[in-house]
Amino acid sequence: MKVAIVTDDGKSICQHFGRAAKYAVYEITENEILSHELRDKPGHHNAGGGEHHHHDHDHSHEGGRGMDAHSMDKHVKMVEAIQDCDVLLVHGMGRGAQLSMQQAGIKALQVDFIEIEPAVQALMKGEIDQHVYEQLCGEHKH
Repeated sequence: MKVAIVTDDGKSICQHFGRAAKYAVYEITENEILSHELRDKPGHHNAGGGEHHHHDHDHSHEGGRGMDAHSMDKHVKMVEAIQDCDVLLVHGMGRGAQLSMQQAGIKALQVDFIEIEPAVQALMKGEIDQHVYEQLCGEHKH
């Protein structure tokens, strides 16, 4: 199984999907990490450094923000970078990004982990459900 985790530094899980610069991608079995790599996340708002905010940032979890054609186009590119993954671990993400993951068949899970390694270990051991506080889906509202 392959799992993607949104990150800026390769060690911690980024607080919000749209703000993350990279994906940490792990290929795992039930008892070992087979490989891991860092991938750039297309559509990242802060490629040049500094403040993470952008005028059409997809932080809205309700309504139309993040659902326009431009945002959906960015989400498609974000999905393409991890289309070989089965699961995505995040702290939070907007509705448009959720729908894009769902349509690509990637199970997006909102978790309470701060660091990537314990999250991957919990997933490998089948204990991730204890740390999932929301399964992201089309009906999710914040």
